[in-house]
Amino acid sequence: MRLATVLGQVVATVKEPGLDRFTLLVVQDGLAADPGTDPPAGTPYVAVDLVGAGVGELVLVVGGSTARAAASAATGTDCPTDRAVVGIADSVIERGTVTYRKS
Repeated sequence: MRLATVLGQVVATVKEPGLDRFTLLVVQDGLAADPGTDPPAGTPYVAVDLVGAGVGELVLVVGGSTARAAASAATGTDCPTDRAVVGIADSVIERGTVTYRKS
């Protein structure tokens, strides 16, 4: 599981039928130093949004067979999914210190 920041959406009018009800998000691993201007380091990638996340939010992303299982459980059918957003972080606490709090 990874923490990632939502950068935007991918609009796809044609996609696998099992994914029709889901938004595709562009996410990037990590938390932006300044969410208004600076994206986190790393290469952006696309993830299936299973929870209704929005741009700028810090989310939990799973990959591989875990992402496929999560998407399939949500749809009731087998979905070709490499990465899936499965949670929206309210806060992050590292070594007893709050390093992120959703505003």
